[in-house]
Amino acid sequence: MGFIINPIAGMGGKVGLKGTDGNLEEAIKRGARPIAIERAIEFLSNIKKDYEFITCSSEMGENAILKSGKKLSVVYKTGGKTTAEDTKKSAKIISELADIIVFVGGDGTAKDIYEVVGSSIPILGVPSGVKMYSGVFALTPRDAAEIIDEIDELNFEEREIFDIDEDAIREEKIIKKMVGYAIVPSHKKIQCGKETYYGDDKEEIASWVIEEMNNEILYIIGGGSTTWEIKKRIGNGSFLGIDLIKNGKIIFKDAGEEDIKRFLGEKAKIVISPLGGQGFIFGRGNQPISAEIIKKVGKENIIVVSTKEKLDKIDYLKVDTGSEEVNEMLRGFIPVYIGYKEKKIMRVI
Repeated sequence: MGFIINPIAGMGGKVGLKGTDGNLEEAIKRGARPIAIERAIEFLSNIKKDYEFITCSSEMGENAILKSGKKLSVVYKTGGKTTAEDTKKSAKIISELADIIVFVGGDGTAKDIYEVVGSSIPILGVPSGVKMYSGVFALTPRDAAEIIDEIDELNFEEREIFDIDEDAIREEKIIKKMVGYAIVPSHKKIQCGKETYYGDDKEEIASWVIEEMNNEILYIIGGGSTTWEIKKRIGNGSFLGIDLIKNGKIIFKDAGEEDIKRFLGEKAKIVISPLGGQGFIFGRGNQPISAEIIKKVGKENIIVVSTKEKLDKIDYLKVDTGSEEVNEMLRGFIPVYIGYKEKKIMRVI
């Protein structure tokens, strides 16, 4: 079992950077902390079978495996600060020794590995990045563990690897280029590639949400085209970022986790839309709305909105907050508003 961690994956998410590619120093300056090791340990600790992991030294694999008590063999030694070149070099070595490469990271890590191994060996992503548009990621680290435990009984299929332009995302644009097709386990707990939807439902949804707003409540508005309609009517918000609204005005644009905490009082609501094609309401693209914030706001104060077209292609809503306690709090049924006062009840898994 090959295993590679991108130690900086996901660091830009909670501080509102939408990625760390070429922007690590700014992420650290804003108070970002590594999350990939935590995600790796969650994955490893939930594996029931006794695998030996072929991995890299230090924070690129060895440390997390030792903490989880699994067997390991280090075949690639890292220096101090690791880069994409370390990912590529280690993937090349590991691909010649393992039956599958499991990596902890996002789209950038997936692309780096794919560029080296192509379709010569199956890969599986443990989600830890900010951008995860590619179809190679398990829904959660625990789901990745389940897939690996069942690997001997699974078939394999081709899934898309996308290269996402982080600079464009920071300018409120989504520019994604398909790099190729990787081989991944065929399993229901691997996410689909993200889809985009358009429709008049958004105008009805925005009308209802704005009509229901209370000036005394802080509204934490997630990113995406559905919530963008709300932001457009109120002020100059961000298309992909998290914006804060109070008293009918946008009081903070493109907020990070600490920004939200600073404004968070006794009364707050979260307005969020599922990720098209995947169904995630938390854990993909809106990392500033952390498990701590979700817990404080409460499930009863979460407003989920979606166009009918998008929701028709989603069987369940999904959560991957990084906290199993908060994931469990969110599971069950939740109303999704699909028009003016029109809603559909969906299950969160």
